[in-house]
Amino acid sequence: MFESLLGTINGWVWGPPMLLLLLGTGLYLSIGLKGLTLRQISRSFKELWAGRLGAGEGEIPPFRALMTSLSATIGTGNIAGVATAIGIGGPGALFWMWMTALVGMATKYAEAVLAVEYRQKNDKGETVGGPMYYIRNGLGPKWAWMGVAFAVLCGLGGFGIGNGVQANSVADALNLSFGVPEIATGVALAVLIALVIFGGVKRIAVVATRLVPIMAVAYILCGLIILGIHAVEIPAALATIVKSAFSPVAATGGFAGSAVWLAIRMGVARGVFSNEAGLGSAPIAHAAAQTDNPVRQGRIAMLGTFIDTIILCSITGLVIVVTGVWTGTEQGSAMTAAGFSSVLPGGDKIVALGLAVFAFTTLLGWSYYSEKCFGFLFGVKALVPFRVLWVLAIPFGATINLGMVWTIADTMNGLMALPNLIALLMLSPIVFRLTRSEIEKSGE
Repeated sequence: MFESLLGTINGWVWGPPMLLLLLGTGLYLSIGLKGLTLRQISRSFKELWAGRLGAGEGEIPPFRALMTSLSATIGTGNIAGVATAIGIGGPGALFWMWMTALVGMATKYAEAVLAVEYRQKNDKGETVGGPMYYIRNGLGPKWAWMGVAFAVLCGLGGFGIGNGVQANSVADALNLSFGVPEIATGVALAVLIALVIFGGVKRIAVVATRLVPIMAVAYILCGLIILGIHAVEIPAALATIVKSAFSPVAATGGFAGSAVWLAIRMGVARGVFSNEAGLGSAPIAHAAAQTDNPVRQGRIAMLGTFIDTIILCSITGLVIVVTGVWTGTEQGSAMTAAGFSSVLPGGDKIVALGLAVFAFTTLLGWSYYSEKCFGFLFGVKALVPFRVLWVLAIPFGATINLGMVWTIADTMNGLMALPNLIALLMLSPIVFRLTRSEIEKSGE
């Protein structure tokens, strides 16, 4: 009964209005920025490299701010999420993930620009920001309720998308590949997370900066090896992905078939779950960057969506399609593991270990997001109790039903995106003005 109700709510939250709002906001911002997010990708990577050392107010260098953001976005969405999207919506879901990412780069850019522009100091003297702050400080007191709504949804939603889903997925993967009991994985994760998050954002950023690049490069290399072996099949796979994005896919093998609408819904929902563009979570990390230039941080921030979806999710999706495992009976991370195992000896263990590291860093990143939301709502006195609650929730998340966890996470994603997207549209003139000013100043 409860699961049925959740499914109904989830279907409403991720219905046509939400998809239109997500894609429409990104497209509107892309046009308003005159394609800046696509034109300046190479410059963004240069600024990211230069951002290893901070310059200005803030808690962590710009490079570490992006790594903290990526620690939250690079997770089960890149492995289990892509497979779930294709397993339900067909190969065309990957195409819609790409579309979500391309316009989502503009959304992520705008979020970071506003986060730096409207950030402030908390009672501990720390620099904090994010949608709850740019809604209150940018839109004024009469819209403060919307900032509170975002903080509540993000603070609580983090226990689904950033805690339960991560712990559950890694516990399931390690149990299938290595026979590790789910509760043992949950307890081990809880201990490791506790050792990091009680050190605050600076310790989280240090761990993220060391783990994220290593795990991302290792996963990409393994995926490229598989794609290299299947290089001949890649053109046909791309054709299948594009065709399936606009045409229904008939049932084949273990695949039940999919309508175009389902491909769009799964692609957008899982794309947003993976790269978080529009959710409003990532700007919470970027607000802590040591910079006095909102536009520069925005350019760095948009790389999070590019790296997460255009690179990592594409690797996973193409492996699934070229190896043909999407027509099998496996779902979620098991499907990705089957794709890797079909070429690499012990491929399922590679995926399981990758998933474990990805989930670990996501647990770290989202602990910071949710913590700052609780701090916004209740003040700095709530931070330590929150961290304790976050750690205790991990073993619970590792052992509950995966289907329910995914549904709750999807629903919370949609709900927390609403106030953020509305604020982005209302504050878009500020984003455009700051961008024009920076372009004029730099003589571009």
